[in-house]
Amino acid sequence: MLFLGIAFLGIGLWAWNEKGVLSNISSITDLGGFDPVWLFLVVGGVMFILGFAGCIGALRENTFLLKFFSVFLGIIFFLELTAGVLAFVFKDWIKDQLYFFINNNIRAYRDDIDLQNLIDFTQEYWQCCGAFGADDWNLNIYFNCTDSNASRERCGVPFSCCTKDPAEDVINTQCGYDARQKPEVDQQIVIYTKGCVPQFEKWLQDNLTIVAGIFIGIALLQIFGICLAQNLVSDIEAVRASW
Repeated sequence: MLFLGIAFLGIGLWAWNEKGVLSNISSITDLGGFDPVWLFLVVGGVMFILGFAGCIGALRENTFLLKFFSVFLGIIFFLELTAGVLAFVFKDWIKDQLYFFINNNIRAYRDDIDLQNLIDFTQEYWQCCGAFGADDWNLNIYFNCTDSNASRERCGVPFSCCTKDPAEDVINTQCGYDARQKPEVDQQIVIYTKGCVPQFEKWLQDNLTIVAGIFIGIALLQIFGICLAQNLVSDIEAVRASW
């Protein structure tokens, strides 16, 4: 976990360095959408802190670090459990927030290459377009259908919205041009017309057992880690008490 955390942090910092963020820290707030690099930095940071506290605490028999490890892991477990319960109880609110999140990133699609790749991957993987449909791309200044839009991509969608032709070896990045100017029946032939929110819900229902199994597995590992840390603390304190 310690070295994996370092690797994630390294990837995140390298990505920011490539984009010039490290030389201009104020640019962190310039992106209107979500920067995927934050995922690597946050996950890497948490894994590094847990790995450092657990590893060094066990090697040096440091009860403070071991207690910190178990408490920090317990807080993460509690937050995950709370998030799961709230997501189940407030399904509609979660759906609205997801809709808002996707549309906010649609607006910033051309602002950041990492965000652009994330959106393209999502739309290709779930075979969807926009949050609830292809018309959500009207929110982007390059793809909207307004008369004032002089972009060649006007009334179109990104290539990741296009239905795939198995015979094509090379991706046609212009396949979405003028796609939304066509009648709805014709649109379904060239692009995905279903939104990513309903497609995600469908994917979640189809893979509910696998997703639940993964979350239960992670939860059991966290509980096991807490128990091991607390057991080690008890052993260390018992040995010290016998001195």
